[in-house]
Amino acid sequence: MSAAAADQPEEPQITPRRVAAFLVMVFGMFMAILDIQIVSASLPEIQAGLGASADEISWVQTSYLIAEVVMIPLSGLLGRMMSTRYLFAASAAGFTAASFMCATSGSINEMILWRAVQGFLGGGMIPSVFAAAFTIFPASKRSVVSPMIGLVATLAPTVGPTVGGYLSHAMSWHWLFLVNVPAGIGVTIGVLALVDFDKPDWSLFDSFDWIGLGALACFLGAMEFVLEEGPGNDWFQDEIVAALFVVMVVGGMVTFWRAFTRKNPVVDFSAFGNVNFAVGSVFSFVMGIGLYGMTYLYPLYLSSIRDYDSLMIGKTVFVSGLAMFFSAPLAGFLSSKIDLRVMLLAGFVGFATSSWMLTGMTAEWDFQELLVPQILRGLSLMICMVPINNLALGTLPPDKMKSASGLYNLMRNLGGAVGLAVINTLLTDRGALHRARLGEALSWSNHEALRQLDMLGANLQAQGIDGEKGALAQLVGRVAQQATVMSFIDVFTLITVLFAGLAALALAMKPPRPGGGGAAH
Repeated sequence: MSAAAADQPEEPQITPRRVAAFLVMVFGMFMAILDIQIVSASLPEIQAGLGASADEISWVQTSYLIAEVVMIPLSGLLGRMMSTRYLFAASAAGFTAASFMCATSGSINEMILWRAVQGFLGGGMIPSVFAAAFTIFPASKRSVVSPMIGLVATLAPTVGPTVGGYLSHAMSWHWLFLVNVPAGIGVTIGVLALVDFDKPDWSLFDSFDWIGLGALACFLGAMEFVLEEGPGNDWFQDEIVAALFVVMVVGGMVTFWRAFTRKNPVVDFSAFGNVNFAVGSVFSFVMGIGLYGMTYLYPLYLSSIRDYDSLMIGKTVFVSGLAMFFSAPLAGFLSSKIDLRVMLLAGFVGFATSSWMLTGMTAEWDFQELLVPQILRGLSLMICMVPINNLALGTLPPDKMKSASGLYNLMRNLGGAVGLAVINTLLTDRGALHRARLGEALSWSNHEALRQLDMLGANLQAQGIDGEKGALAQLVGRVAQQATVMSFIDVFTLITVLFAGLAALALAMKPPRPGGGGAAH
């Protein structure tokens, strides 16, 4: 313990001012992550308000994600150059201004532009909080700090559709963005007044790698576009997707070349030399698949199968958010009492179990049937997130923390992007396969199918409707619905196998020494 304290002279300097500064930063991170999903349940309202087409409205989400994923790894270098104080304050102020411009947008093109600005600046806040948590707090405080940032990172995207649904129903879609304005102003002022964690090093600007920045933007921006648009455009059959895939490959090659040949690269990959960080980043990637994949699948099922509107969806999926909130203290307590690897193993197994429970889904499933899987998912996410944060970032020296935090958060976002691309492709392909197979079974020689047609036709005939045509239309609808449900079950099965299989990798992590600090390892 004394050695750890000697290696970390900053530990005794924890003051009420720094705690307050950290809480302000956590609130700013919550605001940035919340905005990823806050519009997801309210896109129809925004589409109607701006007169946008179905293809255009998806870019309200895509532009934010593309810009954010570029900024997150870049934030490490900017944090060293500008200091945490100025980077976070500039990001919060710009995010607030962009939010206001989103609310006042008069066309879809304006909205897409300001959402991109909002995403880029929001991406500067997220890694800064993780870096601060593991540099200004001693290891003895990890059981409090890590659940806090883990809760925000998982809760914000989970409750995003709920918050968005309430705001757009109670007021209008403009308030999805206006709600950020007073909060953003408060965060900006609070950070400027309280944050004093580090000093800027403006000399780094003299050797800034502009070519590396351009390559990084091409690499990650094109990757996000390919993953977002590929599933809906038959992947490389679409010329734009194919062209941007080439841009992604070339940008990636240049990015890695510059990163390993320059003294001060835009992205510093040296943290991957730490085994815990490397394995933790893999887990962060997988967590992104589970976190964003399930946040997408639940509302999609409720809207496409159950015909729920955004407010009803919000009320139903809010259960997971509540489970995360109430289990955060438990996760913090357990992280200081048991082996973090055991905790991680239990979290992955719990998440796999919650997904497996959904493989029995039918078209009649409602709030009651989804309740237990959602509670177990929320609990498991918190049980996973705390040890992943501690194991991945808790053994790095402070000088590596800013760059490592950016990469760690990037892996979670890329996991979400890859997961959503795979999920959408599976839903499309498996749905088509199930429709074909069900259609083959519904021949005129199938007695059960004929009995169902007769029953449907009789019911419609009694209502004065053409029984034969109406019955066929209803049967086709039932087949399509059942095929969709079966494709959902296929996806849940895949997620179950993924999390169950990777649970054993928890044993590859090295446990931190008891009472040891991050920089001591």
